[in-house]
Amino acid sequence: MKSNLLALLLGLAGVATGVQAQEEFVVSYDGFYDRLKVIEKGEFEFARVNFYLVDIATLAPCGIKSGKIVTETSEQPLNYTQEAQLLLPFSEKLDKDKAVIVVEPLDPQHDCQIKFQIESAYFTNTHLTKQRLYQLHHEFDELLSDLSGFFVSKLMGFLLPEQQGVKVTFASEPNLSAPGVTCEKQVCQFKVTDDWENDTARFNTLSEVVTVTPWIEK
Repeated sequence: MKSNLLALLLGLAGVATGVQAQEEFVVSYDGFYDRLKVIEKGEFEFARVNFYLVDIATLAPCGIKSGKIVTETSEQPLNYTQEAQLLLPFSEKLDKDKAVIVVEPLDPQHDCQIKFQIESAYFTNTHLTKQRLYQLHHEFDELLSDLSGFFVSKLMGFLLPEQQGVKVTFASEPNLSAPGVTCEKQVCQFKVTDDWENDTARFNTLSEVVTVTPWIEK
């Protein structure tokens, strides 16, 4: 139950909002807008929810040939990255106009789906301190609670897996060794505790931070 709920809330295992092995992948904008609105209303310096087009079976990125955002009366280009991240605007008008996202995959026979991922933005090696990791850990926790909604977070909170800290992926093996830190190859898990809140101690490594995500104990 816990792992299924986590996949639903975070999209860690992929959330299919539209699936088809056709020349175009089409999905409504409103689901993205609801999640973007949570970010806009919150006070998050680093935490974000990002959107990716991934393969159903492997969760590898689905290469994008082109994309657009379409309403009954307008059309605009869709911005995206090489990693198939959809860079969507936060627009109440697009939501009210029932916009849809139309993507043409590089492989027209590719079975794709949307993955929602909670992760960091603008978090670099300069932020790799206990204090900043504590901040990001609590931003992730607040964002997860906000996205899960009142019913799950308040009435069914016992179903939510416990967030232990943050998981940092580096560009290469970071060679970090410290209490509360466990690393396997390029990925390190930082078990965040309350005494990190005002601790400016830095974790030093020459390897660059690639991504930071919540560390969830299922």
